[in-house]
Amino acid sequence: MNIEMIPLISFVVITTFTPGPNNISSASMGVMCGYRKTVVYLAGIASGFFVVMLIAAYLSVMLLNIMPDAEKYLRWFGAVYILWLAMGVLRSDFALENNEKAAMAFARGFFLQLFNPKVAVFGLTLYSTFLAPLAGRPNYLFLSAVTFALTAYAATSIWALFGAAIRLKLKNTMFRKVLNTALSLVLVFTAVEISGILG
Repeated sequence: MNIEMIPLISFVVITTFTPGPNNISSASMGVMCGYRKTVVYLAGIASGFFVVMLIAAYLSVMLLNIMPDAEKYLRWFGAVYILWLAMGVLRSDFALENNEKAAMAFARGFFLQLFNPKVAVFGLTLYSTFLAPLAGRPNYLFLSAVTFALTAYAATSIWALFGAAIRLKLKNTMFRKVLNTALSLVLVFTAVEISGILG
């Protein structure tokens, strides 16, 4: 088993910690709910991430051989979902305090992974290139999926803590509008970028 660890770690850290749907939405949830109430959402993200990593681990080569166009459709589905998420962030009044919405947070985080092409492409890239030597080793594939899910949890936690740290500034209406707009625009940019319409 010959895995090049430095390129693998570099790829995972850069891809996981840079802005994307998970991190931007986690920052937004941190702003709205504070870090403690955002943990449920982060757990949903990590759980969904784990599921997608497992699927990618077992189907990376087979999926692209059977359906070469799968990535394109996944990108469009993801782009539409992320645009919907951006609209929600734009309209947010930072009053997400009730238990019903907090309970929905886990499902939101989980399903974001299933429609997040960045995660799917990340997993397919990992398991069809860096981790190809793990093929046929179910225990290692499972452990790698757990490791990547924990890495995703760490990344989203950092972004959520950032959001929670600036929460006290939200009494300023102009600051709220600027923040909502900025987070929404980053999500829109992410949606456009992953859709592939720019080339």
